[in-house]
Amino acid sequence: MRYLLDTNIVIFVLKDQGGAAATRLAQESPVDVLLCAIVEAELHHGATKYGVPDRRRRALEGFLAPFRSLPFASACVPHYARLRDTLERAGHVIGGNDMLIAAIALAHDLTVVTHNGGEFNRVPDLRIEDWSV
Repeated sequence: MRYLLDTNIVIFVLKDQGGAAATRLAQESPVDVLLCAIVEAELHHGATKYGVPDRRRRALEGFLAPFRSLPFASACVPHYARLRDTLERAGHVIGGNDMLIAAIALAHDLTVVTHNGGEFNRVPDLRIEDWSV
């Protein structure tokens, strides 16, 4: 199985190197774990906003180095359009970035690893796992 890490899981790993998320991540090959540009943007924003930005960015870059990052590309567009329409019609819209992350996961047949099941559970046909518990 291949995984797409959500922002909050990366934060769990960075904050607690011996925690459940870090332990679970260590069990996977970096080839099977992916990031996306949306998650990278959120992480870089956090690194810039909180604490000592240079130190946080260096730690973040070190963490990100072994993982491939997927863009939001044309292959994701139909998934996003269907997902957004479905959620809007049902009155269960999720955050804009989460919709983009879900569309990337659906386009690439990935399981989203997140601690935000409340949002991602609304996405039909999306597989999710929570490695933080």
